[in-house]
Amino acid sequence: MQNLTQDGQQLVNNLSAKYNLSYDAVMHMLIAVNNGCGTQAQFNCPELGGAGQWMRGGMTMVGDMFNYGLKMTVDNLCSELSNGLANLQVFVKIPQGMPGSNEWWPGNLGQPFSTGAQNNIRYAVFPNRLAVELNGQVTVYDTLDHSIGGVSQQQGGDSSLTFSSQYGTISVNSLPIISGQGTPQAPKQNFAEPIQPQSHQSSQNSQNQTYQNATPSTSSVDETIQLIEKLAKLKEIGAISDEEYHAKKTELLNRI
Repeated sequence: MQNLTQDGQQLVNNLSAKYNLSYDAVMHMLIAVNNGCGTQAQFNCPELGGAGQWMRGGMTMVGDMFNYGLKMTVDNLCSELSNGLANLQVFVKIPQGMPGSNEWWPGNLGQPFSTGAQNNIRYAVFPNRLAVELNGQVTVYDTLDHSIGGVSQQQGGDSSLTFSSQYGTISVNSLPIISGQGTPQAPKQNFAEPIQPQSHQSSQNSQNQTYQNATPSTSSVDETIQLIEKLAKLKEIGAISDEEYHAKKTELLNRI
């Protein structure tokens, strides 16, 4: 954990007293806001309703979604922490390129055109270079002739990245790596692929398992519903026909 300056210590103590929160809770939120470059935060703080998100001037989400008083507390607290980070030397400065530094990219890259953060990923754009930090590991990419307008993280739990350029939306993994290990690629799944028929013996084993577990699990039902919803989206955009959609939907429902 980064050490606080005297101003940072006073900021945390004052906000702890003001919002009737523990020192650890305010520190947790300070680190979350700092990781979000002062404009956003992803946190998991029991004193503030568990997991939640904050965006300056925008959306605030807490675990207890209808607790508007809690939302206001989180919004006000994060706003004050953001202002403190912008106007005070809150953390003891860590040299550029060292773990925990706000200037986390290699020093030989100079100063970036733009920086950003999303979830557990930070990025910085330089002339002909893109630096990405994932879980403390930094990878530097050659951006070739791309003019990068922004970097975004794939939704759904993986760590794949895309960026916008004059050629459209491009996967970061398509760029040559200058240094580092790179970022994971998104798993691919074809939801319209037909289910392979089972052998007679496999079918019998499946039936025996069905008898032993007559009631389907909640997770299997939820997964089937999610697959059907994704199939519906594929049908809406014309990726599969109505006949293919209904056939696959029937197969999925028969598995419940």
